[in-house]
Amino acid sequence: MPTNRGVVYVQPGKVEVRSIEFPKLVTPAGKRADHAVILKIVSTNICGSDPHMVRGRTTAPAGMVLGHEITGEVIEIGRDVETINIGDLVSVPFNVACGRCPLCKEQQTGVCLNVNPARAGGAYGYVDMGGWIGGQAEYVMVPYADFNLLKFPDRDQALEKIRDLTCLTDILPTGYHGAVSAGVQPGSTVYIAGAGPVGLAAAASARLLGAAVVIVGDINPARLEHARKVGFETVNLFLDASLGDQVAQLLRTNEVDCAVDAVGFEARGHGHDGARTEAPATVLNSLMEITRAAGKIGIPGLYVTEDPGSSDKAAQTGSLSIRFGLGWAKSHSFFTGQTPVMKYNRALMQAILWDRINIAEVVGVEVISLDDAPRGYAEFDAGAPKKFVIDPHNLFTTSA
Repeated sequence: MPTNRGVVYVQPGKVEVRSIEFPKLVTPAGKRADHAVILKIVSTNICGSDPHMVRGRTTAPAGMVLGHEITGEVIEIGRDVETINIGDLVSVPFNVACGRCPLCKEQQTGVCLNVNPARAGGAYGYVDMGGWIGGQAEYVMVPYADFNLLKFPDRDQALEKIRDLTCLTDILPTGYHGAVSAGVQPGSTVYIAGAGPVGLAAAASARLLGAAVVIVGDINPARLEHARKVGFETVNLFLDASLGDQVAQLLRTNEVDCAVDAVGFEARGHGHDGARTEAPATVLNSLMEITRAAGKIGIPGLYVTEDPGSSDKAAQTGSLSIRFGLGWAKSHSFFTGQTPVMKYNRALMQAILWDRINIAEVVGVEVISLDDAPRGYAEFDAGAPKKFVIDPHNLFTTSA
C-alpha cells in the first residue's frame, strides 16, 4: 500500500508533518472523480495566506492538510482524462475549478460555482474552500485535470527553471493580477503595500508591464532590504513620516498612478506606535490617500468574511472602517477577490522560460525538505524575506 505524508495544522502556532491517506480519485463529497489525476509532488510552497490559519485566525479544523501551491508529476489518471498523460510535469492553479459553470467559462475560476457547497470558489488545503485535501505533501489528487492543469512543454527545461515555475501556482499570477487590476502600464508610477512574496511578485509584475518606478512599503526592515536588493524603491512604514511624504521624497509628488494592496486583513498601523497594533483598514485607507484621482487600486491581499481573532470588533464580522467617501471623491476603482490563476499562468510560464522575469530571485525562494516545513512556517511567520518551497521527494534540494 503506497504511503503519503503531509503538513498538518495541529493547533494555533503549530504544524506537524504526519502520515496521511494516500489520495484517491474521489471528491470531498465521496463521489468518483474520473476527471481527476494523482500527482507526485515536485514542489509545494508555503503561502503568505497559510499562516493566517496557523495563527488561529480562522476556523480551520485541527488535522487539516495544508497547501495550495502545487507543482507535480502525473502518476495516475482517471478514465475520463483525455489531454493529460502519466509522466507529465504540471503546474496546479490554487483555484479548484470545474471548467463547466458559467463563471469558469468566463475565466473567473476563482469563483467556480461547482467545487464548494458553501460559497463560490474552492482551493486546496484551505479553510471554507470546499474540503479539498492540501498539497504540502508527497502526493495529492487534482480534479478536473484536463481543465485545471498547465502542462510544461519540456520536462528538462521545466526542471531547470523549477524554482521560478513553482511560483506559477499562486503568487506570481496573484501579484500580476494585482498589477493588472491596478492599471499598471508603461510609464506608470506604482506603489505596492507589503514586501512579502505576493507584494514582491506584484512589484516584479509591474516592472514586467513597463512601470517607470515601483515603490514597495513595509514595516519589516529585512524585507525592505531584500526589496531594494532586487531593484525596487522602498518606504519604511515603521518610521513616523507619513506614506505620502515618503513617496514625495522619491517622486517629487505625494501621489502615484496605481496601487496594490498585498497585505490584507492582518494589516498593522504606520509609525513606531501604530506598527505595534493591528489596524485592518490602514492599507486600504492609505492607498486611497496616495493614489491619484481616477486611479485604480488592485487588492489581491486576503480579506475574510469573519475574523474572530481580531481585536477590532467590527473586523470580527468582516467590517472595516474604510474611508469610502475619499475613494468616491477621487473616482477610484477597486478590484478585489481571489486571482483567477488560469487567466495568466500560461503567459507567465512563457515569461519565465524566456527569462523575462526572475521571480525566484525576486521573492527569495529557499528550498526545504518536507520534514523542515515547521521551521519554514516559523521563519516565514517571523518575517523572513523568503519564499519557502518544499521539496517532498528531495528531487532538487541538493542543488538549491
